[in-house]
Amino acid sequence: MKTKNVLLLIGCFIVTSHSLAQSIEDESVVWLQELIQIDTINPPGNESRAVDFYAAIFEAEGIEYETAESAPGRGNIWARLEGGDQPGLMMLQHTDVVPADPEYWTIDPLSGEIRDGYILGRGARDMKGTGISQLAAFLTLHRSGRALNRDVVFLASADEEAGGAFGVGWLIENRREIFDGVSLLINEGGSGSRNMDEIIFGVEVTQKVPVWLRLTAVDVPGHGSSPRTTSSVTRIVDALTVLRANPFPARIIEPVDTYFAGIALSLDDEWAAAYANMSAAIQDPEFLPAFQSYRPGHHALTRDTCSITRMSGSNKINVVPPEAWAELDCRMLPDRPAEEFIADLTALVAPAGVEVEVIMAFTPAVSSTSSRLFTAIENVTRELYPGSRVLPSVSTGFTDSHFTRDLGIVSYGFNPIITRAGEPTGVHGNDESVPEADFRQGITDMIAIIRNVVFN
Repeated sequence: MKTKNVLLLIGCFIVTSHSLAQSIEDESVVWLQELIQIDTINPPGNESRAVDFYAAIFEAEGIEYETAESAPGRGNIWARLEGGDQPGLMMLQHTDVVPADPEYWTIDPLSGEIRDGYILGRGARDMKGTGISQLAAFLTLHRSGRALNRDVVFLASADEEAGGAFGVGWLIENRREIFDGVSLLINEGGSGSRNMDEIIFGVEVTQKVPVWLRLTAVDVPGHGSSPRTTSSVTRIVDALTVLRANPFPARIIEPVDTYFAGIALSLDDEWAAAYANMSAAIQDPEFLPAFQSYRPGHHALTRDTCSITRMSGSNKINVVPPEAWAELDCRMLPDRPAEEFIADLTALVAPAGVEVEVIMAFTPAVSSTSSRLFTAIENVTRELYPGSRVLPSVSTGFTDSHFTRDLGIVSYGFNPIITRAGEPTGVHGNDESVPEADFRQGITDMIAIIRNVVFN
């Protein structure tokens, strides 16, 4: 249940009656629970519900904000704290979440329940928890009353989980002024990892490029009792068989090489040498299958990949259909245009007699680590966690940062929350959760990083 906060002005701090009784970490836990309880599962999204949530907080804090719906129920909200003339900083989040099947959860996926020290619910990690840490940092700057050296923009958008067409993509086309003056951005995509006594912070600087494709085959239909030499279904099967039998060649791009070499410093097992020189390791034909079994996510950074995710043929078991199709979730390394990858794949499956349709394809981009924001992440984490290391990383998944990198904005995926190596998070799976203590510490650390950027 939400309570209406009353504005109070004390000295140079703007605070709420709620914050007088609680720390920002206490408030953030409550906010996260409330935000998880708001159903923004995409599809259909209904992100305007989250917009109402943030709008109520901004009104209580006396912060001006704007909203826009890209379609009915597909809401976006943003606010700007004005500062000095240094390049602006944006904190970007998405408020939609992926579906959750209650049958496979031990709690209501939208409960926001705290159990055994964990905050549970869809979005606890991806990315309502990160979104609340951004809110906490934004409000801390506002409440401090201190002059900022740059504008700071808070943006909560719709539709990231489905590609962002109703969120950041739409805003760039229709509300371009939101991004005016912004040259630095922090989004989802990286975090800290603790292995024994060592902590590594990965900051996402680029990501594999999603290329979603549909293969379609058309052939003569007929009765299942009298198969022909080819059919729409066999053509699709042949195309998929070719793809599975011919994985894309492995190659190591510079950001991946840097990331793996950094990981190698923490390894003392049989994988250390491979991580230290992955370009050489992938030359061994027996290495890549073993690497895929060991670390599928890291293996995916060594090559372009395609996952077969959807298929359809006949709607009746004894009917050979005139048309069949399959859909592929392909991810390419960001070192060449998507058109080249699509041309390669089309040529590979051409003998099967299928057509290739592009559902979605983004452009590749890499953000430089030479920035005030990256330096702030290094400085703050080094001070708070002596001996820790910061590595630029590459994400196998995609985020809305690809949109902002296309605008020339240096964009990083990072939340300073630290996860223990091997700890299940439930992201896009069952019982998604975040330890409350780690979430609280992540709030404190995020505030420290943002303050390091915006205060001279």
